[in-house]
Amino acid sequence: MDRDWARILKQAGDLCRETGKFIGSQRRKVQSEQIETKALNSLVSYVDQEAERKLVAGLSQLLPEAGFITEEETVEQERQEWNWIIDPLDGTTNFLFDLPIFAVSVALYKDTEPHLAIIYEVGQDELFTARLGNGAYCNGLPISVSKEEDLSKTLIATGFPYYDFDRLKEFNELLGYFYTHTRGVRRLGSAATDLAYVAAGRFNGFFEYGLSPWDVAAGILLVREAGGVVSNFSGEDDALFGKEIIASSQGIYPKFKAQIEHYML
Repeated sequence: MDRDWARILKQAGDLCRETGKFIGSQRRKVQSEQIETKALNSLVSYVDQEAERKLVAGLSQLLPEAGFITEEETVEQERQEWNWIIDPLDGTTNFLFDLPIFAVSVALYKDTEPHLAIIYEVGQDELFTARLGNGAYCNGLPISVSKEEDLSKTLIATGFPYYDFDRLKEFNELLGYFYTHTRGVRRLGSAATDLAYVAAGRFNGFFEYGLSPWDVAAGILLVREAGGVVSNFSGEDDALFGKEIIASSQGIYPKFKAQIEHYML
């Protein structure tokens, strides 16, 4: 496919920022009766759904032949060779509780290979973008993962289990290890934001299980284009559909993965 990918990324980024501004305009306006429970601890409102409609409408014009994989399923989920993978509001619970950490996440994949990635973190007005083979950026400036190689000097991010509690004991033991062998552990409530922050060197590493493709699709390319490593807990390249992810700098990845593998597998 002969496309001007730089132009498409720019236009898709503008669309994500515009959609993020809409989301921000709805803060504190959602009433309790407008919130639905999709599954255990999984919430949705008209804001998620309208944001997704805006993204689908705009992206359909940029690449008419592409299919969609979206969280809210406001469009037919028809897989094509090229697919936009969309989380219109990653961090819905934060948004509904008025915690200002939530993001718009959009990625374009050819089969299982990411080509474009955008994460717009609404609260900080930061637009993270990446194009395959072209590096990663935040608001147009290059970013890279941390250079730190000593695990004891790192800041780690994770997401707490919210529906799959089968490995809760092992997960808590792993957290105990990181509590005592790193500078600290953070849980922001938005996997897209966590991955963008790994790409920017703010977090040294991130891990989580129980995830969906739209949670991580954009972040995978961002971290890799920023010089980092992404895998599942076993070290395999199956983070998109495998429901678990490790993302970190090259320097700590072997030690980081070894501990996650030890406790979680």
